[in-house]
Formats: sequence, C-alpha cells, structure tokens
Amino acid sequence: MPTTPPLPLLKRVPPGVWAGLPWAYGTLFAVRAYFRLPLMPTDPFPPTPAGWLLIVSGTVLALAGCVLLRRRPLPGLGLLLAGTYAVSLGLNGLTIGLVHHAAIDIAVGWIAASTGRHRSLTALALAVAVLPGYELTRTALDRPLLLTHDTGRGDWQSWSMLALLAVVAWLIGNSVRQSRAYTERLTVQAATQAVTVERLRIAREMHDTVAHSIGIIALQAGAAARVTTTRPEVAREAMRAVEHEGRETLAGLRRMLVALRAADTTPVLPAGLDDVDRLAATTTAAGVRVDVRRCGEPRQLPPDIDLSAFRIIQESVTNVVRHAGTHACRVTLDYRDDELALEVTDDGRGHGTATDTGFGLAGMRERVALLQGEFTAAPRPEGGFRVAARLPVPTAAVAR
Repeated sequence: MPTTPPLPLLKRVPPGVWAGLPWAYGTLFAVRAYFRLPLMPTDPFPPTPAGWLLIVSGTVLALAGCVLLRRRPLPGLGLLLAGTYAVSLGLNGLTIGLVHHAAIDIAVGWIAASTGRHRSLTALALAVAVLPGYELTRTALDRPLLLTHDTGRGDWQSWSMLALLAVVAWLIGNSVRQSRAYTERLTVQAATQAVTVERLRIAREMHDTVAHSIGIIALQAGAAARVTTTRPEVAREAMRAVEHEGRETLAGLRRMLVALRAADTTPVLPAGLDDVDRLAATTTAAGVRVDVRRCGEPRQLPPDIDLSAFRIIQESVTNVVRHAGTHACRVTLDYRDDELALEVTDDGRGHGTATDTGFGLAGMRERVALLQGEFTAAPRPEGGFRVAARLPVPTAAVAR
C-alpha cells in the first residue's frame, strides 16, 4: 500500500504568496530609481512625503490582501487593488505597472479555480476595471493622463492587453475548477458503481447462505416434530442442530450486514486475524513498518468478531500509511478470557482521518457498536494517534 505522495508545489504554497511575491517585486522595481543605487537609473523627481506615505500604506494594504486571499477571496482582492492604486498614485505613475497587474491576474486565476462562478466573475470584472478605474481616479484628482511631450492617447491603448491577460487568467482558473469538479464526479460515480456491484455480490451470497440454512432448519424441525413423542432423544438432537444452524446463520448475516454498512469496495473475501501478519508484511514492504504483538492465548474467534477485528486493524493501519506521516506503527492483540482487546498506535501527526476504503473512524465505531463493544480513537498525549477496541467474546465461543 503506497504512502501518500506530497502535494504539488502549487498546492503547498498559499495563493497569497504567489500573488504577493510579484507584487512586492513590482513595487521594489518601481522605487529603485529613488535610492541612487549603483548601476541603476536615477529619477530626479522622487515622490513627495505624501507620495511615500501612499506607497507605504498601499504596500501594507496589498500584502494584507494577499494574506486574506485564501480565507476571504473577494475582500482580499479588494485590498490588493486598493494597495495597488495607492502605490501607483504615490509613484505618480500614468498607469498600473505590468507586474502589479500580473499579480492581480494571479489572484483572479486562483479565485476562479477555487470558488464559485459568481465570485470568480466578480473578481474578473474588478481586474478588467483596474486600469479604467485608475485613470478615472487620476482625473478626479486633477492629475494629467498624458506626459507633456506625449501626443498619443495616453495609456488607454494598453487597457485591451491588460484586460485580455485578466480574461486569460480567469479562463485558466475556471478550467482548473471544472476539471477538478469533473474528476470528483467521476470518482464518486466509480465508487458508487463499485459499491453497487459489491452489494449485489453480497446479496447473492446472502441468498445462498440463507436458503441453505433455512432448508436444513426446516428438515431438522420436521424430523423433530415427527418423533417428539416416540423418540424424544432424537427430537432433542434435531432441535440442537436447529439451534446451532440458526446461530451460525445469524453470525453470517451479521457479517454480511457489516460489509454492507461499510462503503468498502474491496471484495468481501474470507479475512480475519490470521491475515494480520500478511497485512503487516504488505504494509512494511510499502514503507511503513507494522509491529504485531499478541498477548494471551490466540484462539479461534466467531467469524463476525474475527472479521470486524481484522477490518478495524486494516483501516487503522491504512490511516497511518495515508495520514500519520510516520514510518512505523504497532498493532497489539490481547486475547482475554471474555473479550478481545486490540490497539493500533503510531507516533505521527496525531490525526484520525477517514480512509477511502470505508467510513474511517465512524465505520470502525459502527463495527464495534454492532458487536456491543467499546471503541476509542484519539491523539496520544506523547504524540501520535491511538485506536483501541474491546470486543466481547460470547461464552459459548470461549468454552470452545
């Protein structure tokens, strides 16, 4: 069973970092000319004190918007735009810097990929309106839209290019969102089909088991009824056979119902605690060492208890492999006089997460409750996670 691969870099790094880094670079690149750095161009008209105040406050607003982008996408984008406006006005720029606009496009693409259509379209509209809004702001502040020597149409001619970049960023993000949603739908559909096929197979198995058992019970009950008065010993023996067959049938039905309740798409093959060592060997070969310890005297358990105990161990070990982030875990089986106690511990991250092979912790809890046992699952004080279950063993099974 392979360990969970690390997330891609695009998912590990927050979206605010991807937008904040180019925005900060664009700001530093714009103000570099005012610090008289060697081998750098020098601007003879640095910003006024009020301009520097706008640059500093705008930087704070923009970076705060990048931090807020994941939790509150549209307010984060709004702060990013406000900070961009403030810095551009402080620099007395005729337009929004291309790098600043690229940072805004990154934010728009992420919003389109991670939120609904309404929010993403709102973000796109804000990005498209960035340059016209800035030009209108300069007009309201009575600042020129053209340089004194410029005979063209100012910076309005670049609006179409910036708007096109924003649209492309939105299209990429929206495509990612649609692809993700389509993949999720396919996964759900495949899981549903697999569960349906498995349940049909179990239904056939249940039909065969019940039909066979009921036939035997009917024959034994009929024989007992015929010889009740003439041969009472034979009648009692037949009724004992009916009782035994009924108990075995109920145990089998319980085992099948447990399988039906769990969303486990793997075939319900005969499995039990005898397979724990095989499970440990397979998991160890996959990279997570499983140490199996047995206490007490191992013995044959009823099929439903044997299967449930194995499934609990299997799901717990799967959780360790996929979510704990550790290289080892320990499985303890304690065969007591009237119960089976099992425990799975690790020293990983301390998470208990549902697996793809069942209901995870909820499924384990249901299995134990069905057998009238006790179940606990919680982080360990010393670190890691612990899953423990106590399954009562019927007196008849203990006697055997």
